[in-house]
Amino acid sequence: MKTSFLKARFSTRSRFTRRSVLAVVGTLAIGMFTACGRSPESPTDAANTDASSPSESVKSPSEPVTLTLVSYAVTQSAYEQIIPKFVASWKEKTGQTLEIEQSYGGSGSQTRAVLDGLEADVVALALALDTQKIEEAGLIEPGWEAELPNESIVHRSVAALVLRDNQQNVKGWADLARDDVEVITANPKTSGGARWNFLALWGAVTQAGQSEAAAQTFVDAVFRNAPILPKDARESTDVFFKQGQGNVLINYENEVLLAESKGESLPYIVPTDYNISIDNPVAIVDANVDKHGTREVAEAFVAFLFTPEAQREFAKVGFRPVDPTVAQEFAEKYPTIENLFTVSDLGGWDKIQAQFFADGAAFDQMQTRIETAR
Repeated sequence: MKTSFLKARFSTRSRFTRRSVLAVVGTLAIGMFTACGRSPESPTDAANTDASSPSESVKSPSEPVTLTLVSYAVTQSAYEQIIPKFVASWKEKTGQTLEIEQSYGGSGSQTRAVLDGLEADVVALALALDTQKIEEAGLIEPGWEAELPNESIVHRSVAALVLRDNQQNVKGWADLARDDVEVITANPKTSGGARWNFLALWGAVTQAGQSEAAAQTFVDAVFRNAPILPKDARESTDVFFKQGQGNVLINYENEVLLAESKGESLPYIVPTDYNISIDNPVAIVDANVDKHGTREVAEAFVAFLFTPEAQREFAKVGFRPVDPTVAQEFAEKYPTIENLFTVSDLGGWDKIQAQFFADGAAFDQMQTRIETAR
């Protein structure tokens, strides 16, 4: 059961709250979560220095608090390392016992779960489009992107091609359309990660100066080579590694690196001529934190994710860190992309959703063509 925590202060949203999160990020970066010498009766974040903040009635630190994190499948290994660090630092700072309940799955499925009543305090999803759906449902206030650094992008990745034995001599994107190549990728209708895969394929053509018609022809050919569309990136990996299907797996670079660290090593290529910046956001679910009284601890948690301590954990499991210093520390691990394009280069999520992934849009039309031809 979630404990009401600082509810008097954070029962309504304000611009002050946005400043407080940014202030916490800066403070955390210089060691906020070391012992601060504050009494347990007054756990504060950087926002409390604002002279205009109202008085508050704080629950006893002896009362535990629960926070719920909802994220997508491939982040689990990182959060399993990050969460204990934050829980320990929160205990040291406030004297309060914190439990962070976690839920992982396909980003699209996780989004639907939150919309259907899973009371997430924090969502860390595969793409901003999924977060925007929660915003549109009234659970996240508009402007959430501005509340944290990097427009709330907490880590990045790029697309990678895993090769079973490369007897087909796959060297890059163009080879995926060949008749002798069998491709494994997740379903963009259920997986945020698969949407990135689709956009990487599309952008590899359009960002090279070719037409959208050429891009559609190419993407059609690639998906004709897909014998199955698993529901998320994790299932795609299992289909490829454990079930032995496919010659090439399109996946996150971070997923490939994580599998490699677990001994599931196969040759892979990170296309460096053209690739997409897979930007992964984090956001506080305003309606739920206000309901649960967990806003302050939620703000502290998301701020912690941008500190070097947390960014290193993301980098260790294969995510490209957004902290410049940490990125430099791990530079040898991540090849430089010559033409790294973004969602904005493809028109932004609103255009992308309407053009590709809405019911009856380009992806559904493509699937109909493929099924008809089989």
